[in-house]
Amino acid sequence: MKRFFTDLHIHIGRTFTGKPVKITGAKSLTFTNIIRHARNEKGLDIIGIIDCHSPEVILEIEDLAQKGLVTEHSDGGLQYGDLTIIPGSELEIYDEFCKGPIHVLCFFPTLSAMKVFSAWLSGHLKNITLSSQRIYASGRILQKKVKELDGLFIPAHVFTPFKSLFGKGVERSLSEVFDPGLIDAIELGLSADTMMADQIAELHRYTFLTNSDAHSLEKIAREYQILEMESPTFAGLKKALAEKEKCKVKANFGLDPLLGKYHQTVCSECFAPFDGAKGICRNCGNHKFIKGVADRISELKSSGELLVERPPYIHQVPLEFIPGLGPKMLEKLLNHFGTEMAILHDVPLSEISKVIPEKTARLIEKARGGTLNLKAGGGGKYGKIMDI
Repeated sequence: MKRFFTDLHIHIGRTFTGKPVKITGAKSLTFTNIIRHARNEKGLDIIGIIDCHSPEVILEIEDLAQKGLVTEHSDGGLQYGDLTIIPGSELEIYDEFCKGPIHVLCFFPTLSAMKVFSAWLSGHLKNITLSSQRIYASGRILQKKVKELDGLFIPAHVFTPFKSLFGKGVERSLSEVFDPGLIDAIELGLSADTMMADQIAELHRYTFLTNSDAHSLEKIAREYQILEMESPTFAGLKKALAEKEKCKVKANFGLDPLLGKYHQTVCSECFAPFDGAKGICRNCGNHKFIKGVADRISELKSSGELLVERPPYIHQVPLEFIPGLGPKMLEKLLNHFGTEMAILHDVPLSEISKVIPEKTARLIEKARGGTLNLKAGGGGKYGKIMDI
């Protein structure tokens, strides 16, 4: 079995003609730029690009295929050199059952399957060209369509306060919204890790994923996983999520939840830590708050023995978060060592110290092992690294 670095949640900001797809995404996030950056600078092996239902994105992929730059693998997935691309879509469910909004990820083995899905979606969306649009169909209907096309269905960032399965304080279970048997994995999101998620019994049966939800090139692979399988294909990914034929998620790499934007409960006005029991912000006197993921999971905590052994969840800080490691220094590291995955996993500290100041190199070492000192984030603001 071989290891493959994998990030399955990358947005497209613009089409090749400059039209918006993910409105909040960077203009540089075109399909072509993403695959180049993910392969050449991040060092990823498999990526999921989740706005491929947009008609102009499909045209861009077809153009790359006609030029011979992108090919389809016989076991599913698109190949760009040694990078595998899994075409996908992020959608928003909001119906009488789910009391949403809830975001979900749908992935498909071929471009032709994505084209069929896009055509079907156009009858259920107000704007087929944009990302994360509300679909006017139930979660179960969407699941059935995805499975008709041999796709994968994954609830996205399930604990974030907004637009997620367990967000916003709505009391609902997974089985109220979805067919549990048609879910292939659960995406945790930046403010939660395996230990936190496994406090909820109905999630025990699913493989956990850690993805970036990147809205810029720089944010790609801020969270990712190592998949263990024979070859990087859609079929291999499907087996890994189901833990079949010795394929599996070998390890999850993600931010310490303290760094997530929604980890702790904070005041909605000044973003100071908020004590829900007292009902008032001690900093500004405001009574409104944004509930953090940690408190939300504490509310949802349920009994139930965990029968499966999880892969390790490694708290790792992305290079762009490192204090003092600016774009020029990062470029210098990439010129010497190739990719961010190489720097985070393979290059010895002694070699890194020859290229950049030893102080910064030691911060990278701490980032790799999750031993940096952190200040918790919340209310939409990332946590901070306190080591300087």
